Amino acid sequence: MQYLEISPEVKAALAANQPVVALESTIISHGMPYPKNVETALRVEAEVRKYGAIPATIAVINGKMKAGLSHKEIELLGKTGTAVTKVSRRDLPIVLARKMLGATTVATTMIIAEAAGISVFATGGIGGVHRGAGESMDISADLQELARTNVAVVSAGVKSILDLGLTLEYLETHGVPVLGFQTYELPAFYTRKSGFSVDYQVDTAEDIAEIIKIKKATNLKGGMIIANPVPEKYQMDKAIIDLAINKALKEADEQGIQGKEITPFLLSRIEQITGGNSLESNIRLVLNNARLGAEIAGKL
Repeated sequence: MQYLEISPEVKAALAANQPVVALESTIISHGMPYPKNVETALRVEAEVRKYGAIPATIAVINGKMKAGLSHKEIELLGKTGTAVTKVSRRDLPIVLARKMLGATTVATTMIIAEAAGISVFATGGIGGVHRGAGESMDISADLQELARTNVAVVSAGVKSILDLGLTLEYLETHGVPVLGFQTYELPAFYTRKSGFSVDYQVDTAEDIAEIIKIKKATNLKGGMIIANPVPEKYQMDKAIIDLAINKALKEADEQGIQGKEITPFLLSRIEQITGGNSLESNIRLVLNNARLGAEIAGKL
């Protein structure tokens, strides 16, 4: 493809049928401050390698969809921060045409991963139906992408700033399986429990890989979610995080923050309100997802 550029390392791994795990770049530019964002991105890549797979961090650079970034490119995204364009499906052709620097959301990372031939993607949490969506109609493009693009997404469930119940209903309507890794309860990003059930519990990476293979063999289009709870010692107290979320949501409403700006705003305010504890939890859950993603890719 003219607009796709795969790094030599990732290309060689795919050609040799070695495991590769896609990683997003919005977490670098919009997820946390510099230099913590770059440090975390490199730690996540190292974690994927430690568990036997090749990392492919994905972004849009100089008119190309890139699968596999250099340290210099990761540093560029981290230093530029929120000035980097946040790229979802609707933005992709414009950002490519204008040769802009773009950080990929879950949706766009899935698109580029599938184009590159990568089946597994590890991230923090997916987007979903926002609270108050009955009036705002604010529903993340991540959910539509999960319904149409054949990439399995390992996440710590759904971001707890969202309406988890409506997100699960939307995913069910669009035929997206939600699997809980060693749990029957949907994790809620910062916490292991949400009060909502997943569709099925799966207990090993091998089981997940088999489900991915069968889904592909039966030509069932779309991705799936592997909901991997944050490690217990790094989860946050539910009462504390709920208070922080509600305060941040109130501030967003008062300031009229909407659309693709709301998630980075909320995550940043929650970090400030919790004195940085939410950021540490966020980093730990991403590393945990990278480990599982590498194990699943290895079994595939």
